[in-house]
Parts: sequence; C-alpha cells; structure tokens
Amino acid sequence: MRILAYLGKRLVFVIPQLLGIVLVSFLLVKSIPGDPAVLMLGPTATPSAIAALRQQLGLDQPLYMQFLIYIRNLLHGDLGTSWQTTRPVLEDLLQRFPATLELVTFSLLLAIIVGVTLGVYAARKPNGWVARVSDLYGLSAGALPDFWFALVLIFIFYTVLGWAPAPLGRIDMIVIPPVPVTGALTIDALLAGDLEAFWSACAHLALPVLTLGLLNAGPILKMTQATMDKMLESDFSRYEVLCGVPQNLVVRHALRNALPSIVTIISVLYGFLIGGAVLVEIVFSWGGAGQYAVQGVLNSDIYPVLGFVLFSAIFSLIVYIMVDLIYFLLDPRISN
Repeated sequence: MRILAYLGKRLVFVIPQLLGIVLVSFLLVKSIPGDPAVLMLGPTATPSAIAALRQQLGLDQPLYMQFLIYIRNLLHGDLGTSWQTTRPVLEDLLQRFPATLELVTFSLLLAIIVGVTLGVYAARKPNGWVARVSDLYGLSAGALPDFWFALVLIFIFYTVLGWAPAPLGRIDMIVIPPVPVTGALTIDALLAGDLEAFWSACAHLALPVLTLGLLNAGPILKMTQATMDKMLESDFSRYEVLCGVPQNLVVRHALRNALPSIVTIISVLYGFLIGGAVLVEIVFSWGGAGQYAVQGVLNSDIYPVLGFVLFSAIFSLIVYIMVDLIYFLLDPRISN
C-alpha cells in the first residue's frame, strides 16, 4: 500500500508536466519558418488553393486557437497527419519508435557496463592504470561529437576492414524481416525463431550501439567513480576495513550505497538518448522516430515533430516514475 501511495503522489504531476511540454513544443514548432500549405501544394499552387488549404488545416486561426484544436484532437487520440507520408502520425510513430527504443536501450546497456565497471575499478585503485585510463576516457567521451564518431567507426569497420554491414537501415536488404510483434527486430527475430534475421539485426546494431554506448558511458563512469570514492572514504567503509571485511565485500557495500546517484544519471541519459540519437539515426539511415522528426522539421511538417516530442516526453516521464520506484525500493525512507 505504501508503494501505491507513493506512486500516486508522483502520477499527480504527470498531466501538468505533459501539458507544459506540449505547449512549449507547440510554440517552438510554430516558430519554424515556412508555410506548410505552400510546401504541400508546391510552388505552382494558386493563392486561392493555398488559402483554402490553410483554412482546412486551421492555419488561418489565431495561435491560441490552433493550440486548443491540437489539444482537443490529442484527447481523441489524433496526433495529426503527416503530409509527407500521408499517414496518421500516431501510426508512423508506433511503427518507428520501437526502432529508436531498441537502439537507445542497447546503447544504454553498453554504457552502463562500461561506465560502472571502469568507475568501480578506478575508485577501488585510484592510483592504478585503470584510474588513469578512466580519466582520459571520461574526458574524451564527453568531447567527441556522436555523428563524427559514427562516421569514424563506419570508415574503420565498414570501409577499411569490411567487418560491419553497410550503414543502410536495420537489417540486410536480402533478409526478410520477422513479423512485427514488439517492433524491435532482435526480439521479433528471436520470437519467430529466425536466426538469420537476428544476426543480421545484431550486425546492423553494432556500430550505432558502439557510437552511443561508448560516448555516453563517460557521465556514468564519472558519477560512479566520484560516488564510489566518497563511499569508500566514508566511516562505514573504514569500519569494515578495520574489522577485516574482505575488500570485495567492502566495495560491494559501497556500490550498494552509491546506487541512487548512479541510477539518477542513468535515467537522465535514457531520456536524453531518445533525442540524442537523432544524428546517429541519420548517419546509419536507421529509420527511427528521431529521423522521422528531423524530416518533419526540414519540411515544416509540424505534426511528426510534435508527436515525437510527446512520445519522448511520455517515455521520459515513465522512466522517471520507474526511477522513483527504484529509489523507494533502495531506501523506503524517501516516501516520508
């Protein structure tokens, strides 16, 4: 019951947060130069045709009325229609968002493995070579642009070595994709028992996951190292050492107490990666929701952009609620 009450307190703030996100994103998207009606009809369209389409789309209404119309449509499950794909935005995002989610999830898992492992070892032996390598790696990871690093990996592993497949989509063109169930090709291929499609999907995931995972391991590494340093210097760790507790057990207890800070940076990165993966998706022609939103910005197709922001916001809020629950499980005192 306590956990349900704690969850209820957090859910109260979800609707106002979503409304604020939608309002800000709507105003920002509306400031993008370009008239959607002109782009949809082309340069040879007559002024009367443009005016009629603007009226049909509600673009002749004041800005606040356009926002109220959009909110009304949202409440009915209508995210608008993309004039590029001529399909409802909701259908496009439901098809594309799992691709982005698959990419960022595997990338975050790699970042956690690399960042937490190096951070713990660097804190355990602050004067060792692992600590020096971790310091250099942490600085380098934060300074490299993800699209540049992606191009370097493509040049090395595809162009020079020929180990990676062509950076064109999520699966080889000669391989038949599995029947969509979750939208993640790796999972769908396993569910279908199609190992050929599974290994092809894994091969296409390798370079984009390396790009995002290795670059975003830096913040996790620095947070883990800093928090572990503090915990290993704390009184309870010193007392365990004086009592003859094995070092591995001391480190394990320190890591247990450092988890809230590590979980925080991981949750922030998870939400950030949804939008941060946009350039990587473009480089690898990933076909995810981020690439879909960028095409909407370039073509003044506002509904895909707003839909992507809304999906990302809902996903991020779900992640933060899950993190709150993890905090509660780690330390029930925070509910008081």
